[in-house]
Amino acid sequence: MADAPPAVAAARLPPGRGRSVTARTTAGPVMGERRGGVTVFRGVPYAAPPVGDLRFASPWPPEPWTRVRDATRPGPPSLQTDYLPGSSEDSLYANIWTPGTEGSRPVLIYIHGGGWYIGAGSERDYDGARLAIHGDMVVVTFNYRLGALGWGLHEDFADPVTGSFANWGLQDQAALVRWVRKNAAAFGGDPGNITLSGTSAGGSSAWQLALIPELRGIVHRIVPISTKHVWHPASSLSAEESSAVYESIARTFGTTVKGLRRVPAGALKNAWEKEFSGSPVKRAVDGGRGYRGPVVDGHWMRGYDHQLPTPGLPMMTVYARTEGSFFTTGPGFPFPGPHPADDQGLRAAVRDLLCKGAVEVRDEQVEACVTAYREAAAADGLPRDPVSLWTEMWGDGLFRYQIVRLAERHAGHGSSPQYVMEFAHPVRPPYSGTPHEATSKFLFGTHTLPQNAAEYGNGPLERRISDTLIELVATFARGESPNSPNAPAWPEFSPERPSTMILGGARTAEIGTVSKQRQLRYWDEAEWVPRP
Repeated sequence: MADAPPAVAAARLPPGRGRSVTARTTAGPVMGERRGGVTVFRGVPYAAPPVGDLRFASPWPPEPWTRVRDATRPGPPSLQTDYLPGSSEDSLYANIWTPGTEGSRPVLIYIHGGGWYIGAGSERDYDGARLAIHGDMVVVTFNYRLGALGWGLHEDFADPVTGSFANWGLQDQAALVRWVRKNAAAFGGDPGNITLSGTSAGGSSAWQLALIPELRGIVHRIVPISTKHVWHPASSLSAEESSAVYESIARTFGTTVKGLRRVPAGALKNAWEKEFSGSPVKRAVDGGRGYRGPVVDGHWMRGYDHQLPTPGLPMMTVYARTEGSFFTTGPGFPFPGPHPADDQGLRAAVRDLLCKGAVEVRDEQVEACVTAYREAAAADGLPRDPVSLWTEMWGDGLFRYQIVRLAERHAGHGSSPQYVMEFAHPVRPPYSGTPHEATSKFLFGTHTLPQNAAEYGNGPLERRISDTLIELVATFARGESPNSPNAPAWPEFSPERPSTMILGGARTAEIGTVSKQRQLRYWDEAEWVPRP
């Protein structure tokens, strides 16, 4: 039985806050706050807390309530280490921004990234106010189960009702989509017009949700951004490996796999993380070398992205020009250093990178990668220092290569329109390039926040780029060809001609071609990342 929701007397906010607004969900009424042209509801339950017997179970509907529930504070982030404080197993909550609870606007669901183990929809970077107002959309963010509690597989966890025993985070996301369809109208949204978007692991989830048969007819289009496409061994465990890890953890606690439902959540999380600590070459399993994303289970995940047909929905595919600079240039998180300073350091860094995606890495593979990227940088007039080369390899090998090749495959064999964007607005020193996750600050307009402005900029150009990105996404969410007064006409993607929207820089937006093709061609022959 869920705890009773916080009740709100007469649905009023304290003095000095915005105006209270009440909406009625399928589980009960919620009170949000109206301020600055947008109403926001935070911490709205979309599923029951996945605790106790519901740990490692399919998500259940939330327990209904009758008194008005306070929805002015976000729910806790899903259980994780260090990155966000106050995380908890009880985390399946949504946040909704709407220009008004009357009407029938497009709904944009955004799935946060974080490598399937950190992050939350309530992070300030994903504040949906600007996106909702300027795009005239209902914007939804939410939390889903992470790490050991969200992305694994073991048949002993089989749900007695659904039969599912894997990928509980993906199941949470599917439950959220179904919840939005049932509740969109209460927030001024059109339940028949839902677009999924997300960055990194969130982009991967948007892609995979679009392939799930149960969601056909509910999801109408997707905007996957900087997608971390899933493949073994880089970002997934095999079914056998996942089962072995849970069995190993169960032995640690002197219990059975089913008994892991009774182990304290923090201890379970720590044991999971210990299984994947240190160098991937020294672990008990080969998979999950860089990330532990969804496991192929035959239902929620029928295969890896490069093995399956591309989604048969309209797509706006977005990648950052320098995906790797998020991971390799400082200062601080997520890579604390040191950075390669010479040839020896570069080769060591490249070997570590290649070990994220292959069980064995040969010396000749390291040399071939270094040589290919040096030659490509010289031909393209790009920097050839060790950090710059390493950055490009990281971004292309783990992100950009499969994004582009899957886009090309869809252009040749897909059944739906597709638009491809290269986000190219540079960040400011000491940061470098156009990094992975830069797009979210401009999509949500949160580049203006104090913690972001010094890195991403907050001048007229940056505001125009943010407006343009929002307008392109919003018109696409309305079922139109994406368009903006600040951008040229955007054709459907064709690898044979200039058809990629290049967004960023002094010109704001122009139509061009996918950049750095020489680097992508290296991965075609490298036998490291699977070719779609």
